[in-house]
Amino acid sequence: MTHLHAGEAAPDFSLPDQEGKAHALSAYRGQWVLLYFYPKDDTPGCTTEACGLRDVYPDFERLGIQVFGISTDSVKSHGKFVQKYELPFTLLADEEKTVVNAYGVWGKKKFMGREYMGTARISFLIDPQGAIAKVYGEVKPAAHAVEVLADMQALEKGRS
Repeated sequence: MTHLHAGEAAPDFSLPDQEGKAHALSAYRGQWVLLYFYPKDDTPGCTTEACGLRDVYPDFERLGIQVFGISTDSVKSHGKFVQKYELPFTLLADEEKTVVNAYGVWGKKKFMGREYMGTARISFLIDPQGAIAKVYGEVKPAAHAVEVLADMQALEKGRS
């Protein structure tokens, strides 16, 4: 679904987090960033994915990876989701759908024979220079956090 590929510059943006505070991607240059797009707060797959990231979050911190979850839900919805599951990372509200469109993750989806528009479960690992290091196109919610950590550890080994 996405039109972005590894090696390309990650489109910059500024979105409000679960407390209404704005975050610009460009402000995180110099560190690794995981942008994970997900369909909807507090739904089964999205909760599994968020809790998976939460459970290994100290490993993300140790590797210096900033984690941002992005959906088209509201700031208020994100606030409830963060509180309910004690999520230690930042969720960004893309209510205007500018970022999901810029990253090519908004489009037609099918569920039980019904077609509708929605956000695909796609993640982007962005390097300290602001380029896309890896696109995760078919994210499996339960395994995603461990998959990203394994990739980062491989990259760390390659650099040392």
